[in-house]
Amino acid sequence: MDSELSVWYLIANAGVLVQLVMLLLALASIMSWALIFQRIQVFRKAKRAQLAFEERFWSGMDLGQLYREVNAEPTPFSGMEALFRAGFKEFSRLRQQSRDADAVMEGTQRAMRVAFSREQERLEAHLPFLATVGSTSPYVGLFGTVWGIMNSFRGLAQVQQATLATVAPGISEALIATAMGLFAAIPAVIAYNRFAAMSDALLKNYDTFADEFSSILHRRVHQTDKGAA
Repeated sequence: MDSELSVWYLIANAGVLVQLVMLLLALASIMSWALIFQRIQVFRKAKRAQLAFEERFWSGMDLGQLYREVNAEPTPFSGMEALFRAGFKEFSRLRQQSRDADAVMEGTQRAMRVAFSREQERLEAHLPFLATVGSTSPYVGLFGTVWGIMNSFRGLAQVQQATLATVAPGISEALIATAMGLFAAIPAVIAYNRFAAMSDALLKNYDTFADEFSSILHRRVHQTDKGAA
């Protein structure tokens, strides 16, 4: 009896539709875990890169020299550095073309907003998939369970005397689908919430840096204009 009610036996003897549901949930779980480990690495590297760049930026180094160094050897996963490169590049280009300080700062801030949007897309990549798995997997598993129970009751209609031994295998194999749905959903939901919080924290730091960097460039462009006047 124990061998007949083992998990692998029940999966192997489940209905075709229930097996397809289980296979779908298993694939969703595998993909979710792969994305979870990949996202962990991305956020760890982004955090380390942010701290390293902040230390260099606030060390008092000349901004032109810093731009040349980071432009020659860009740091992977460094969103703050990407904002700096985009902003300083556009600032330098516009300063050579225009004396209008407001136009220069507007173009610089626009370039940083574009870089910020790209970093936001990179940090939030694959999070919708985790959210989808977390929200739909229990319902997919429940569908497999309901279908399996329906088949079990249809089978009971052909049996003269229904006993627990007759009902148990069909109910058990149906409930495995719900269990697999929860197994796929719970890690995905936890990971999505955690990664969303980490992404928001990094993006807030990027936004704060963009404002501070804009203030520095604003003072520089107006000091230059006063000196020229």
